[in-house]
Amino acid sequence: MSQEVRNLEPKALWNKFADLNAVPRPSKKEERVIAFMMEFGQKLGLETFEDDIRNVIIRKPATPGMENRKPIVLQGHLDMVHQKNNDTNFDFDTQGIDMYVDGDWVRARGTTLGADNGLGVAMIMAILESTTIKHPAVEALFTIDEETGMTGALNLKGGILKGEILLNMDTEEDDEIDIGCAGGIDVTATRDYNEEETPEGSVGYTITVKGLKGGHSGMDIHKGLGNANKIMNRLLFDGFENFGLQIAEISGGSLRNAIPRESVAHVIIASIYDEAYVFDMQEIIGDIKAEFKTIEPNLTIEIVKNDTLPAKVMDLGVQEGLVRAIYAAHNGVYRMSADMEDLVETSNNIARVIVKEGQITVQNLTRSSVETSKMDLANALRSAYELFGCEVDFAGSYPGWTPNVNSEILDVLTSIYEKQNGEKAKVVACHAGLECGILGTNYPEMDMISFGPTIHGAHSPDERASIKSSQKFWDFVLEILENIPVKA
Repeated sequence: MSQEVRNLEPKALWNKFADLNAVPRPSKKEERVIAFMMEFGQKLGLETFEDDIRNVIIRKPATPGMENRKPIVLQGHLDMVHQKNNDTNFDFDTQGIDMYVDGDWVRARGTTLGADNGLGVAMIMAILESTTIKHPAVEALFTIDEETGMTGALNLKGGILKGEILLNMDTEEDDEIDIGCAGGIDVTATRDYNEEETPEGSVGYTITVKGLKGGHSGMDIHKGLGNANKIMNRLLFDGFENFGLQIAEISGGSLRNAIPRESVAHVIIASIYDEAYVFDMQEIIGDIKAEFKTIEPNLTIEIVKNDTLPAKVMDLGVQEGLVRAIYAAHNGVYRMSADMEDLVETSNNIARVIVKEGQITVQNLTRSSVETSKMDLANALRSAYELFGCEVDFAGSYPGWTPNVNSEILDVLTSIYEKQNGEKAKVVACHAGLECGILGTNYPEMDMISFGPTIHGAHSPDERASIKSSQKFWDFVLEILENIPVKA
């Protein structure tokens, strides 16, 4: 790991981030980072424990003179999204993130950086370790599995936390203060299919879609970015309609909360259509690249003839249902909010498409700040998939966070922000899934707010964190801590 990252200011923040990024911490595999955080709290001599689901909680008493302030919860999540470029040789289970400085940005070499939510966690660690920062009584809540199910927040029991105010540090634009967020639900379609022997006189091809930007399936869903699964389906649909293309395998996308950047399909065509098919494909590829030339300049679509044929292909009837269902299934923004300007209310990400060895799986993440709209879109997706015989499962549903414009801590943050920066902060709700709404179900009286440093490209290998913004974030947090309201 580059020493130049550790030398950045504020050093307390960047050194804790570097320490954290040396520990592998994929969602649902947080054992090592839990042990790391437990050891961190215990070495400081602070009350440190895990709850039943293995969230880590560390308590630190108020500094002298701050005992009369309301106790606070500082909250971040321990896990990170693991994404890497195809040509990057990296093992997330064993390696720490390889960071470097690029102008005002800290980046990782070919992988996600983990600034989401590692910088927030690092800030909390720096506060816990400091002997000079003034603050009221603090409970540091480090949740697990935020990125793939909100498991830690969903299973945090009521009565454990004592704080009256919660500061969530998982927002990614430093001029925004979040007071609301979207909920979500996983929609998964599955079905079996019969495999057929590959017909004689066939030609095999591998189709590859790559070079897309990807990104956060909530925060970036409105940008019109390419979805590799949707683009691949266009290619397969045309080949099937016009040349009788048959699918052997598809592997597209990766995580539900990441807009899919890549997809690979193995297909066959009758040799009599070989030349016409290739010509037609080049036309379609040209059309698609022209559509995306502004937003996705690095989009690459390749069709390569194979030396060997797949042994088996999909049953044609099921295949027709699959390509038509994915064409019909909504991807992207479904509805904009009528109550908050420029806020996406409801969306879907067709995140993962797997076709292999007689089994189809299509994974979606549907988000909305309105529960009824979330279920409306989920049911629309279910209908599209059930029409071709899929079983559809709804899982991992979590609520949104309803804005409280009369929040006391909101007044504190907006006042400090304007004083420090000479302009007003943007008070917003976001289309990502923050944990505040979930935590609020068991702690309904807790006053909650979310903010953080500027991070771009989260959930993709282009993830980067602003160095200048991290200093702004640091100064903001320290003054917030000194101005927490007094106890009632």
